[in-house]
Amino acid sequence: MRQTTGPRKSPGEKIVKDIKRATRKHYSSEEKIRIVLDGLRGEDSIAELCRREGISQGIYYKYFMEAGKRRLAGDTARAANTDEVKDLRREARDLKEVVAEQTLELRLLKKSMLGPSH
Repeated sequence: MRQTTGPRKSPGEKIVKDIKRATRKHYSSEEKIRIVLDGLRGEDSIAELCRREGISQGIYYKYFMEAGKRRLAGDTARAANTDEVKDLRREARDLKEVVAEQTLELRLLKKSMLGPSH
């Protein structure tokens, strides 16, 4: 029993499909964000923007908007894990310890200057 999934493609159709796939423009996340932001600015219609960029409106809404949202969300999540943020958190913790020590020393100094009755 052999199952078929549809009409078989001729070798020529496969070659054309492979060429289209290989020559299709691939947009980076940054390019997608730029295009989405251009659309959100509203200077041109989405139709005009899509014509200028060589994409269909369906592609714009389905892939570019989603990719833009994912990338922006990813940037936020990634920023929270950078070494710089870890260093800043460590520095903040160290500074809090210094402030606590200084506060304690100040209280001890005040107590010693006011005498044992206070």
